Amino acid sequence: MDGAPLTPAEFGAAVTAITNAFGDPTRRDIYLHAREVADGVTAAGAAERFDLHPNVARHHLDKLASGGYLEVAVERPEGATAGRPSKHYRMSDPGTPLELPVRQDTVLIGLLGRALALLPSDQAEAMAEEVGAEVGRSMAESIGADEVHRSFQSAIHAVADALTAHGFAARAERAGGDQLRIVSEHCPFGGAPIEHPVICAVDRGLVRGMLGALYGDAKTDLSSSLPMGDSVCITEVTV
Repeated sequence: MDGAPLTPAEFGAAVTAITNAFGDPTRRDIYLHAREVADGVTAAGAAERFDLHPNVARHHLDKLASGGYLEVAVERPEGATAGRPSKHYRMSDPGTPLELPVRQDTVLIGLLGRALALLPSDQAEAMAEEVGAEVGRSMAESIGADEVHRSFQSAIHAVADALTAHGFAARAERAGGDQLRIVSEHCPFGGAPIEHPVICAVDRGLVRGMLGALYGDAKTDLSSSLPMGDSVCITEVTV
């Protein structure tokens, strides 16, 4: 583990900061959109894309900027010599995964370490996956689990977007035939899974829990992971 464990006050403050930034599903969608637009987005552009009042869109963008998730530049439209300049909100480096202030590795390793000391490894892994599934179901509710996802593919993409917003830098892709998979290029738990591979069961559970809430029961299987010596984690998903 890196650093001392978070105190209750530090943990509460960090969770509050994340909730303020990403607890609102619309704000989460605006953030993901801003990551994809190289020139940044304006309040007017975000309002048009997400069918919002410009003041509401500006509020969401300012929240993301105040949390350090987006940077702001004041610019005039290209070629314009007059008129009011507009704020452009953008990622300083769109390729950089989202780094959350909560040190999940410290928290989870402490919890899972106690579980491993009391349970056989197969039982500890099953418990870790179920914990991940419970959190995944909660995440699905926060991003709008009541929305109808008419296809397996659309649900998988929604799961990948949610994981990206929580620091996994995930994407959905076809694995062959009708099978899809989620590829995570960044692990928000740092190097902790190398020492404690059971944490990968939490990731697997997150996918299963979210997909179950958004689409239906699914089977998740980790075919590639950091503890295996791979550079990315791949979760195969079948229904």
